[in-house]
Amino acid sequence: MRLKTFLIGLALLALASPAVAQTWPAKQVTIVVPFGAGGTTDLFARLLSNHLQQKLGGVFVVENRAGAGGNIGAAAVAKAPNDGYTLLVGTVSTHAINPFLYSNLSFDAQKDFQPVSLIARLPNLLVVNPKIPAKDVRELVAYLKANPDKLSYGSSGAGTSIHLAAELFKIMTGTRMTHVPFRSSGEVMQNVAAGHIDLAFDNMTLAWPQAKSGNVRGLAVTSLQRSETAPEVPTLAESLPGFEATSWHGVFAPAGTPREIVDKVAAEVKAMLETPANAQKLTEIGAVPSPMTPEQFADFIAAERKKWSEVVKASGAKVD
Repeated sequence: MRLKTFLIGLALLALASPAVAQTWPAKQVTIVVPFGAGGTTDLFARLLSNHLQQKLGGVFVVENRAGAGGNIGAAAVAKAPNDGYTLLVGTVSTHAINPFLYSNLSFDAQKDFQPVSLIARLPNLLVVNPKIPAKDVRELVAYLKANPDKLSYGSSGAGTSIHLAAELFKIMTGTRMTHVPFRSSGEVMQNVAAGHIDLAFDNMTLAWPQAKSGNVRGLAVTSLQRSETAPEVPTLAESLPGFEATSWHGVFAPAGTPREIVDKVAAEVKAMLETPANAQKLTEIGAVPSPMTPEQFADFIAAERKKWSEVVKASGAKVD
């Protein structure tokens, strides 16, 4: 009798699941951004929110919950009901770096989330304030070695890809400088341009327009290949063979979210990125549209976790 009841329950669940996807969203969906407004993650979240609202007809609201290198916002989503009404635009930091940088996370980045789809990958751009005399990477390395601990670099928070890109740079060049964390990439670029900090490895999205305007000097991109957005800018790998520190942004849901909803959102991410206007918009800001299935995204994250765990270990960086 118990087995019969169990089988009936499974059958009813199977029948109910498609109905859940068909009626979703029946109320407001919150898309959490674990960083401040105005940054790259915020930009992608608002692009996604607008697309989903237009295509699905529901109400999608972006909520910025910044702090602790993205951990505050990520933790909020990890603990949210897994009913499809809370999503996260996570990053390489929240899901591939922080688990190895922080020893006391209140969530498990691997077990507490359902990967939905990657949105985009983009290189960082190494920029310096114009007062720094270095015109290329080799000159910057020489200047840093001649002035150990005298220069500062900014990031959008400890453990972000911007932070770890600089740590990787320090390891590979044997240089020393001071880390100054901010709450968002927007603040980082404002402070580099104003001369309050000396340099940063910031996302192309915000850094390249500042470099084009002359507010900062762009020295190199952190991808292995030159960016289509700025093909005239060399890669760091051209001066430091093997250097790569690419940022990425993707959509996550709390673990256990109905698969039909997960697939529905993944399909809409793909549709959003295949829209010519959106694809062009991402290219203009230096991003590479990279939609994936939930399975592909999970495999991608696993490879990223392995890579960045080794960088964190080699750098000795810890945030507690």
